[in-house]
Amino acid sequence: MNASSQHRTGTTAMALEIEALSVFSRSQTLVQDISLQIAAGSALTLLGESGSGKSLLAQAVMGNLSPGLQCSGALQIGAHRSQAAAQSSRHALWGREIGLLPQEPWLALDPTMRVGQQIAETYQLVGQPAADSQNETLRATRVRARELTARALRSLGLQAASHKYPHMISGGMAQRIAFLATHAAGAPLMIIDEPTKGLDHERRAEVLQLLRTALVDRIGLLTITHDVWLARALGGQVAVMLDGRIVEQGPAEQILSRPQHAYTRRLLAADPANWTQRIVPTLEADEDRAQDDDAVIVRMQDVAKGFGAQPLLSDINLAIRRGEFVSITGPSGSGKTTLGNIVLGLAQPDRGRVQRRTGLARFAMQKIYQDPTAAFAPGITLRCALQDLLKLHRLGRQELQTMLERLRLRPGLLDRLPSQVSGGELQRFALARVLMLKPALIFADEPTSRLDPITQQETLQLLKEHAQANECAVLLVTHDRRIAGHLADRELALHLN
Repeated sequence: MNASSQHRTGTTAMALEIEALSVFSRSQTLVQDISLQIAAGSALTLLGESGSGKSLLAQAVMGNLSPGLQCSGALQIGAHRSQAAAQSSRHALWGREIGLLPQEPWLALDPTMRVGQQIAETYQLVGQPAADSQNETLRATRVRARELTARALRSLGLQAASHKYPHMISGGMAQRIAFLATHAAGAPLMIIDEPTKGLDHERRAEVLQLLRTALVDRIGLLTITHDVWLARALGGQVAVMLDGRIVEQGPAEQILSRPQHAYTRRLLAADPANWTQRIVPTLEADEDRAQDDDAVIVRMQDVAKGFGAQPLLSDINLAIRRGEFVSITGPSGSGKTTLGNIVLGLAQPDRGRVQRRTGLARFAMQKIYQDPTAAFAPGITLRCALQDLLKLHRLGRQELQTMLERLRLRPGLLDRLPSQVSGGELQRFALARVLMLKPALIFADEPTSRLDPITQQETLQLLKEHAQANECAVLLVTHDRRIAGHLADRELALHLN
């Protein structure tokens, strides 16, 4: 870290100091009186429920709050001190002094550029000293940027993604690519919002190693996560937020082992690691060759799918029955989302047969997207989107109100755009919209990846109860086999080809 980007309190170089920061609108205070410190080379992890203000705090530090929101307090980022209200004064720090990996990886990636090019450009223009005007020096800088990019992609097993566009890679891959692009800038302070959501254990371990490498490089990390495992593994400090306030703060080992606040205790108790596990029958992809069965909604026979010369799925045989909860597990890139899309008819197999029950209504099969922003038009409010649903399907307003109450979604959120609520809140709105249709089959693609443990447990229980009450089949994609073991009737395990 450059000496110019540090300041010292005593003998400790500080990457970030937040003093009495609050975020508010005309009608309410959303984040209240937050004070935090992060030393260079240290980690501070924010835990708390969806909508508690964690991402708003990050946006305030960046100086990037949505229109209509203001903040107060003071900030010190390296050597730069500013009043929190002067948001534009921090824009010049973006990239070189402070980096942000947003909760939605698609927001960090340019859809028109290949992912390798995006990482290399960051290395070249931000992460290295700017080249002078001599062509040879500029050429050397580009070569060095490409070398660093190739090394970074290899470190996460993402070499094959280098020449792809963002829409061609999975959500888990996009998350890791966005992390690499953010890390390439080399900023002495990084704010990372949910870096492990939707990743299997192996990929989570890779992200953890990258974060630890950043700490060794004296980068200060402010990590926002629902992943208790990550908070424990990172160490450093932990702060727990509830309703816009910090209710408990201290060393990670102390907070996560001996929590004092009742909410922290509930949060840790709801972690999937503490859920009751059942023995769930596990199928290999070619084992489910069911005979004719009136309860079958979708049957896949010898289905195969690939992309170009790369095989993805092969010899898939699966029967999904009415009221059944089937989980699909497997590492990132094993084809879980593609399999679900084939079930719904959103993708076609290269060979094999997919039979769907005849007589199903047009909206009888529904998808809950891993990325909830993909499910909503960005320019209309959530109220408008849900009112359109009620009108089109002749549903009652009371039914919507009951569903939102069950999902703990405040009525005031309805007047916001999808981009103005947290990822966890938007994920629950997407679930509410699907459940109200009472479909015959729901393909739920990591439906709680953006939720804290308490809300995740409540939401999955609602999904399970809905499926049982309405004889709705659920095809659940999850990287967490503990969730599969708690909820599923059967588990289909996919493997990398």
